[in-house]
Amino acid sequence: MMMSATGVLDRLASLSGARGAGDLRHRLATLGRWVRADLVDFEAELEALPRGARVVHAAAHHLLDLRGKHLRPLCVALASRFGAGFTPRARGLAVAVELVHTATLLHDDVVDLAERRRGQPAAAVVYGNAASIFAGDWLLVAALRRIASAGIEGLLDRMLAVIDEMILAESLQLERRGRLVADRDEYFRIVDGKTAALFRWAMIAGARCGGLTSPQEHALERYGAHLGVAFQAVDDELDFTEATGKDPLVDLREGKMTFPLIVALDREPTLHARIDAMLASEPTLAELSAIGASVRATGALVATRELAEEHVRHALDALAQLPAGPARESLETIAFASLERTS
Repeated sequence: MMMSATGVLDRLASLSGARGAGDLRHRLATLGRWVRADLVDFEAELEALPRGARVVHAAAHHLLDLRGKHLRPLCVALASRFGAGFTPRARGLAVAVELVHTATLLHDDVVDLAERRRGQPAAAVVYGNAASIFAGDWLLVAALRRIASAGIEGLLDRMLAVIDEMILAESLQLERRGRLVADRDEYFRIVDGKTAALFRWAMIAGARCGGLTSPQEHALERYGAHLGVAFQAVDDELDFTEATGKDPLVDLREGKMTFPLIVALDREPTLHARIDAMLASEPTLAELSAIGASVRATGALVATRELAEEHVRHALDALAQLPAGPARESLETIAFASLERTS
């Protein structure tokens, strides 16, 4: 059953956390009113994705029906609003980027042995690993068909390059899992491929649908790249933060090298042996919590927050090259809201 546009906007408003950000909630409400019709059309097209009798269809819709925040499709819509607007072609590309994102989540949950996604049992738990993998593959094919049918020069090739980046980044992260390689350059290579690449593509897709100039497209692409890094940095921070919508210390348990961990290991080298020992065993919640507290004590979360804020500033600088108006204000709001999300 299709969720209303109000539901989408409620999820967007939930980005604003307890820290507050002045008039952020008001800005989100203004953004919501401006894009409401776009979101209604987007939701309708997403809902129209075939619901066959096969288990791959059920597994795919299991996650699609849980509804994420749809930030990447929103980026397509807002970028297009600098020009021709959220046309049917732009809407198809917004659906495509959401399908690619959903496919990666289905695959990730199998690789990570994740039991929950968006507060509910993961598709792999309900339907099995094979069904979840095939469901992700099915969504990727559906996304690529939509991009091809849009007929915009270069967009399909760009998406194929993005998927290649994502696979290589996930592969590098997999190779390093459980090994404490506190390499900042490597961390940013993973983040750029795993998270930022799809935000970049969303901005390019919206720009090309809108008929924007090459300098405007490049500015939006830079915005997407920096938004993606900020988004991942906040995600890393939330792994060590209690009382959020995320299960705490998931990345730590899986041995993923997050930015707080890189900072903490640099500032407190004795953590290395403790975390190595933890990764070689089945740690208790108490042991994980103790290590989490030690990471927080180094000021690593403050450094991670500063990283996110730095990239939001870079994202806003990129937008300064675009015409002032509702589209630019809306993307500024998305950037600010990315710092305040709690899940």
